[in-house]
Amino acid sequence: MNVFEKIIKGEIPCKKVLENDKFLAFYDIAPRAPIHILAIPKQGYKDFNAMPKELLAEMSDFIIEVVKKVGIYESGYRLITNIGNDGGQEVPHFHYHILGGAKLRWEALA
Repeated sequence: MNVFEKIIKGEIPCKKVLENDKFLAFYDIAPRAPIHILAIPKQGYKDFNAMPKELLAEMSDFIIEVVKKVGIYESGYRLITNIGNDGGQEVPHFHYHILGGAKLRWEALA
């Protein structure tokens, strides 16, 4: 069981931003921006390549709710998903990083 599955089950606490029956958004424990949120599906899809396109569409709507809730919808934000070893994926559970709260530079992500 990976760390996200444990968070979904409530075995590991998180600072929730928003949750519904299909998705969970919570603050990253090692933020790379003033606002750094992870958005995950509750079903365990390995990565972007494995996600059904219908669920991706629903997740897009969920992310819009998240960025509106935390106040970065108008100012802007960055969405990142890592796929596989070469893409830097550390947890084998699809997730988006939502970064915002400041003017972001690429160097800050290294």
